[in-house]
Formats: sequence, structure tokens, C-alpha cells
Amino acid sequence: MLNTVQAEAIVTAARRAGASQAEVFHVASDETPVRFEANKLKELNARHASGVALRVIAGGRIGFASTTRPGDVDDLVTAAMETAPFGPEAQLDFPAKDGAVNVTIFDPQVDGLSVDNMIEAGKSLIDGALAVEPELLCDASVRRAVSRVHIVNSNGGDFNYSGTSLGVSLQGTLVRGTDMLFVGDGDVSCRADLALDQIRQTVARQLERSRRNAQMRTAELPVIFTPLGVAESLAAPLTLAFSGRLVHQGQSPLVGCLGKEMYDKRLGMWDDATLPYRAASRPFDDEGVASRRTPLIEKGVVRSYLYDLQTAGLARAESTGNAERSPASQPSISITSLQIEIGEMTFEEMVGEIKEGLVVEELMGAGQGNVLGGDFSGNVLLGYKIENGEITGRVKDTIVAGNVHEALRRLVALGSEGRWVGGTVYTPPVWIERLTVSAKS
Repeated sequence: MLNTVQAEAIVTAARRAGASQAEVFHVASDETPVRFEANKLKELNARHASGVALRVIAGGRIGFASTTRPGDVDDLVTAAMETAPFGPEAQLDFPAKDGAVNVTIFDPQVDGLSVDNMIEAGKSLIDGALAVEPELLCDASVRRAVSRVHIVNSNGGDFNYSGTSLGVSLQGTLVRGTDMLFVGDGDVSCRADLALDQIRQTVARQLERSRRNAQMRTAELPVIFTPLGVAESLAAPLTLAFSGRLVHQGQSPLVGCLGKEMYDKRLGMWDDATLPYRAASRPFDDEGVASRRTPLIEKGVVRSYLYDLQTAGLARAESTGNAERSPASQPSISITSLQIEIGEMTFEEMVGEIKEGLVVEELMGAGQGNVLGGDFSGNVLLGYKIENGEITGRVKDTIVAGNVHEALRRLVALGSEGRWVGGTVYTPPVWIERLTVSAKS
């Protein structure tokens, strides 16, 4: 791990080379992935990764360079200074104070988790799925990691933290002739209490609902997105509109919408990097700006956009602490832990009130269309037909399309049961009044 003295030496060298400001970003990680393929243990190894990035402001512009050899100070500084004349005009000052919040993201039980326990977790998921469907071919992974982040800048900022991560996933494929069924689920946390039972139950439920096939028709129909479906299909085009960069560039459909009611009044959504043990929680972002809870939608009203330091400077706003990067890249705006407010209707109640409709678990190619404008369209990789208030089977050769911003103005209900998906999105099921459903006849 790059210590403060070493980081300050890089900053000092950059200042001597003519930088008015300089920032060193160092991240190191140790991870152990365990991977199963076709129901059998396939890979088991340990990896270490480390990298250092240097940002400079010279001549009013941003220069950048990175290396995996932090001892090569002169080469790193020279590379960063050489890029500055071609970089964007700097609209930021590196933070001087450590206003970091106290966020619990390190679990020693993860750091000390044995490989045998990881293998057992993967096997238990596969065994649970095979108990429901013996012909299923399962790929599973269990990944343990410890990461350390250290930021030092020329304004006196010195920020560092360590965090743990434990992720597990299960993906199953069932092939019968020309028919292929895909099921799966996963979880990521900073602590060693992953929702293995939830994953087993989700996959079992997916398999049971897919025992029969059902034929959809082409029409405008009610659609329920499960929490998996919301995270896979709706979250990305929705949150993209809250990027301060896209708003500043005039490319977001939410330009000029602060304080305006743009969605159904029941919709609430916020980003929060201060939640304990969440996969994306942290005391500060990748520029040293303190983490916080940022309301994005309250009762259908747009309350905030998301910023890093540079885009906040361009927009004459304040950074919301949403900068994210790797050592090889400059910061960009990213969601941390996204949460959607739950409602009052159970999933079963939603299904029971629909005469004909569709349940979406996962779309394939959901990023097609005008994504910046909120459009989504894709083949239903996993979904079910609703008929007379019941799920009657799995659908095939079906496409669903719409615009997430328009859809959330035609919200029928939010589910009363929320869950974390992928460790970073907390959402209930979402019932949209009508979307375009196209089916192969």
C-alpha cells in the first residue's frame, strides 16, 4: 500500500514540475475468486492488484497519468504534465478537509473467510438448484476481496479507508431441444452474511414458474417488473438522467426539471453511500468528497442531480460525492447504493388484479434505443405471462419496450416487499400501467 510519505513525494514532484494542484489516487486489492462451471469447481486462485493515478492541474487544464509502479515518480509526473495541455479546462479544487462520515464497510470475518467455506457456499447453491431441476447446468461464483483506497492532494487532503467485499452468484441454464431457459440471482455485501437462502428461493421460484410455456400477444399490456427486472431493465436508463454531466451538456431529459413533478407522486428514490455494509458504501468518494444521502426523487418531484468535482464546477453546483474511478481512469459520476421507496401492494396482489399482462425478470439487450432519453427495449430473457390473475407460464420470443420516464408517470403500484439486487440497488416490484409488448406469432 502506498503510504502518505510516498504519495506526498509524488505530489511534491508534480508541484515542482509546474502543477498548480496535484492529486494521487491509489487503490490496492486482494481477491480470491472461486468459480464453478457446469456444476463443477472450475477455478480457485488469489489475485493482487494495485495502481496509482496522478491528476494535475497545470496551465488551468487537467493532466492525468497512471502506473502500476509507484516508485517511478519521474515518469508518472512527466506523463501527467505532458497530457495537461490537451486536457479539459479545470473547474475544480481538490478537497482539503477530511469530512468523511463513519461508514462500516470492513468485516474481519470476510478477510478471514476460508476457501473451504467459499467452496461450500457455491456447492450449496448449486445443490439447491439441482434439487428443483436435476438437468440444470449451473455456473456459480464466490468472490472475497479486501480493498484499500488512499488519496493525497496538494491542498492538504489525506483520505484513506479499507473495505471488504463478498459476492456470490448462481446462473443456471436448462437446454431442452431448441429451448433454452436461463435463471439466476446473486448478492454482494461487505460482510459475511450473504443472502444464500434468498438466492436459492429466487432460483427455485424461477424454475417453478417456467415449468410451462405461455404465448403472449402483441399489444399494449400491463407489465410488472420484479426487483431483478427493475435493476436489470429500468435502473440504468432512469439514473443516467440524473448525471450532472449529461444535465450540463443538455443531453438529459431532466434538464431544467429540479423542483418539478416528473413522476407519479408515490415514487421516491435516493442514492446513499453511507449505509453500513453495502457493497458501494464508503466514507468518501474517489476524490475525497464526503459520502452522503442524496434525494433524487421525492413524491415524484426531481430533487437533485449527481455530481463529481469537475461537473459540479461546470454547473456551479456542489459535488454530491458520486465520483468513481479505477487507477487507470479519471473520475466519472456513478450511483452508489440506489434505493426506491416501497409501496403497499404485495407482488401476489399485483398479479391477482391483472387480467392479461407480463412479468419481467430480465431483459436481453435492454440498452437498445435512445438510452440517454430513457428508452429501453429488449428480448424477455426471463418473464412470465399473467392471465386472469395468475402466472400461467414462461414467455418466449417476446420483446418489451418503453421509456422509463414516461412509464414511471403511469405507475399503478409499487410493491410492499423490497430487496437488494446485486448489492447496489434496493427496489420493490414495480407495476407499470402499459408498455408495448411484441410477440412472435
